Amino acid sequence: MSTRAADKDYPRHTHLLTVSVAEEAGVVTARQRARQLASLLGFDHQDQIRIATATSEIARNALQYGRDGRVEFFADRDLDTQSFMVKVSDTGPGIEQLDAVLNGSCRSKTGMGLGLSGTRRLMDRFSLESAPNKGTSVTFAKTMPHNAPKLDDRQISQLSEQLAREKVLDVKAEVRQQNQEMLVALELIRGRENELEKKRVELARINQELEETNRGVVALYSELDERASALRQASEVKTRFLSYMSHEFRTPLNSILALADLLLRRADGDLTEEQERQIKFVRASSYELLEMVNDLLDMAKVEAGKVDLRIGTVEVAKLLGSLRGMMRPLLQTERVNLVLEDPPEDLRIISDEGKISQILRNLISNALKFTEQGEVRISVNCQRGKIIFCVSDTGIGIAKDHQESIFHEFSQIENSVQRKVRGTGLGLPLSRKLSELLGGTLTVESTLGKGSIFCLSLPLVLSDPTAQAGSGRSSANSVTPLHALPTGQERDENSILVIDDEEVARYLARQLFRGTRHLITEASSGSEGLERARFDRPSLILLDITMPDRNGFDVLDDLKSDPATLHIPVVIHTSSKLTADDLSRLDGRHATILPKYEGDHEPALKIIRELLSEPHLFFSSAKLS
Repeated sequence: MSTRAADKDYPRHTHLLTVSVAEEAGVVTARQRARQLASLLGFDHQDQIRIATATSEIARNALQYGRDGRVEFFADRDLDTQSFMVKVSDTGPGIEQLDAVLNGSCRSKTGMGLGLSGTRRLMDRFSLESAPNKGTSVTFAKTMPHNAPKLDDRQISQLSEQLAREKVLDVKAEVRQQNQEMLVALELIRGRENELEKKRVELARINQELEETNRGVVALYSELDERASALRQASEVKTRFLSYMSHEFRTPLNSILALADLLLRRADGDLTEEQERQIKFVRASSYELLEMVNDLLDMAKVEAGKVDLRIGTVEVAKLLGSLRGMMRPLLQTERVNLVLEDPPEDLRIISDEGKISQILRNLISNALKFTEQGEVRISVNCQRGKIIFCVSDTGIGIAKDHQESIFHEFSQIENSVQRKVRGTGLGLPLSRKLSELLGGTLTVESTLGKGSIFCLSLPLVLSDPTAQAGSGRSSANSVTPLHALPTGQERDENSILVIDDEEVARYLARQLFRGTRHLITEASSGSEGLERARFDRPSLILLDITMPDRNGFDVLDDLKSDPATLHIPVVIHTSSKLTADDLSRLDGRHATILPKYEGDHEPALKIIRELLSEPHLFFSSAKLS
């Protein structure tokens, strides 16, 4: 026995009417009664037609394929949602290939599959049971409208009385009724087709507009990409230009400063009072220009992503102590006090001390420039895993409209004090970018005419896997110890070779050793320097990094790979700030680093004395350029 139940079992229900289907007239009667009951139960006209059509289709199946067909009408009252249910049953042979019939893949020549599948779509609930030689039972139901009254026994009784008064039409009248319903349905379909056609036309128009819009968006994106690419290229060109020009400016500026120092130390004779004053003006202007060049170079490096972090333990008290010593000479008047509050005891952070110091120097320097009287105060406190350095002043203040523009490159605010001081407008933009590089922020609060407060907020612990924390490598202007350097063999103990393409740098190197027993030989290129080193076997080589034919790293590689020059000590003599990659290349090469102008030179000069085995060697100038 095969049984099929498409949906869940139904609850108990109230019987309304039964119609026998033994001939075609029974099908017509079942259709009419279904429509009448649907009308009495409150269904709208379209639902009445749907219920009547489904009933006649299933009743006709029972007449054609079965025996003793009957149609029973019920009202479900036990559910929260009432429904009108129809059950059509017969005692025929049952339905073969039931699953194929229901899913539409198998249909009889008379269209039984269409009637079943159509009824299943039209009704809210549907079930079918069929067994060979035992007949078929099809049950389907439609949920009553939400405004239908709750049925009770009295209403069911009234419903039966009303149904009894309803006349049953003959076949011809029913056909006419069906034809009228069909005409209404066709009219409705045509109206919907017209509506669909209008929507199709409207959709086509919208699609066309979307295509045009998409083309415009694509063109806009293409233009934006081109502009973005042009901006990137312009930014790269600007960065390369700034980096190149900054470096090119540094070399002659360092030479000017070194020559000015030589003159001020009376290396070649006494100076008149006016000459000394003029040279000091030259040196002061050169310092100012060098500061601007350094800012440009730092900005270019930050934008190019080539800034190396030196992460280590920073003792905040020592950091502020160093700043106090550096900043006090900038005080131009006794009307301004520089106050550094003591930080919390034993406060230490993990960060880049050099970058923090650079940011704070910029902030303090600006505060001193724009404060005519009162004080500049530096305070430190810790909050929620961050350290906050605040630089407050009682200066001219900054209008609210300008508080963001001051962090734009080359931006300066016009005021009476601004015209008295010089600057590039790069200090604050550079400081903000450095603060972001350190994982922090730089903010400002200011009131025009009352002063400003700049706050640098940094994490207590900065973690950067690319930084050279704890690597033991020296910074770009530091000195690499050479205590373990091998001593040379068969070297000219009186000869020192200077390999540098800058004539001024070679001249100043000669001045450094003037009056000593050492003979200075010169080479203006890397290739020439290698030949002189192999021929002269000097006791020491001063080597520049940046040269037109071969850079100093390649020359150093050749010197250390040649047995004839392997043991000659080399001093890297450069005005460039060496990067982490540069320092990595120098590791293991037995080379010390001596900046041409900036930094503390005494440690390097001490090592030169040790290399030359002359602990008491007197240098004619304390600076080397």
